Amino acid sequence: MILAQPSFPPLMRGEAVTGAIDPFDKARALAVLGCDAGTIVHNIQADRLRAALVFAPEVPLEDAMAMLPLCGVGFQNAMGALAPPEVAVHLGWDGRIRVNGASCGKLRAAASDRDPAAVPDWLVVGVEVPLLLTGQEPGATPDTTALSEEGCGDIDPVLLVEAWARHTLVWINRWSEEGNRPLHAEWMGLAWGVGEAIAQDGLSGTYLGVDDRFGLLVRDARTTHLVPLSRLLEE
Repeated sequence: MILAQPSFPPLMRGEAVTGAIDPFDKARALAVLGCDAGTIVHNIQADRLRAALVFAPEVPLEDAMAMLPLCGVGFQNAMGALAPPEVAVHLGWDGRIRVNGASCGKLRAAASDRDPAAVPDWLVVGVEVPLLLTGQEPGATPDTTALSEEGCGDIDPVLLVEAWARHTLVWINRWSEEGNRPLHAEWMGLAWGVGEAIAQDGLSGTYLGVDDRFGLLVRDARTTHLVPLSRLLEE
């Protein structure tokens, strides 16, 4: 089956990869070579959708990391436009995407520099979403799902990656003009597991939410701990 190529909004351009090529890895390689910000590398297969967006931050890394939850909000907005109205999409602090409560893909990030105070040359945010369950019977792993299992089998993955790009660009523009406040409010309305037990970065306790830079707030028996969002960066 040959899929149509996605069409992206101005200031964004697509680059398709196929087979086993991970678009997240490809986007990082292109970013190292100096590709334009707004490049979206995508790999749309029968069973999963993967895409990665290249940024050229002009702010320190810890502030630029807002692009990770921003891309998550963009994905949720895209699903809201294409999925049946009863489908609920939530976002975990660790980048996990949940659809109707079950894990359904993830967001990930990498940057040229891991110093939170440095302005990185590039930042890449990737999204991966299973379209079909493969290698297991439906219901065998109730905490893991795919879009086809949640009433979203009719969503064209090409349209989904296009919608993700459009909604993400809207939020990039809003973030550039208004800062973190509206993004923070939107993301907190989608956050999964607030008020519940969490284990992250060697800490365990109650997930209180996030600070104004999307750092994780974990309350244990003695105090509240802050885990910076930059801790999620991949090597």
